[in-house]
Amino acid sequence: MFLEPAFRGQRSGWIEVVCGSMFSGKTEELIRRLKRAKIANQKVEIYKPAKDTRYDQSNVVSHDENTLLSRPIQHSSEILDSVGDAQVVGVDEAQFFDDDLPHVCEKLAIRGVRVIVAGLDMDFKGRPFGPMPHLLSIAEYITKLHAICHHCGSLATHSYRLSNDVETVVLGEQDKYEARCRICYQMGNILDLRS
Repeated sequence: MFLEPAFRGQRSGWIEVVCGSMFSGKTEELIRRLKRAKIANQKVEIYKPAKDTRYDQSNVVSHDENTLLSRPIQHSSEILDSVGDAQVVGVDEAQFFDDDLPHVCEKLAIRGVRVIVAGLDMDFKGRPFGPMPHLLSIAEYITKLHAICHHCGSLATHSYRLSNDVETVVLGEQDKYEARCRICYQMGNILDLRS
């Protein structure tokens, strides 16, 4: 493949995806990687969906209450408009973004930017969530994290919704969701169907 002169020798851009169920430590891992980039004196920009105000209006916040200042945005195209000369870009709660997010991430990686994206890989119904499947297919590096099942203590891979809300996106924490292993998740859904 022929590369334009501006891209010759530039091999530093890539996409990393950190995924898993709720309570698996995705945001914690995102914050850890971004803090290490800052320690290395790299210019870092962090984005989150404006609609996610569970913990803070502008900070990315983990369940362990670690924080990193971020820029809340409505649409992924805003990343390209505001990234400037950042060497590392972090995106939290990627599942809540629009379907253009993978294209934005690819454009950044082609520019030589390290892109780190964190998000739920499945919704509460166990289906691929938002732009995450596309991001997983184009990423150079994927880390799948696991929570601990609230019922049996096994590795949890699913986010089980405790409320009767039927919308795909319902913001909440332990008041609305539990991490569950595959078996406890399925058993809960069977019991829900009987009631």
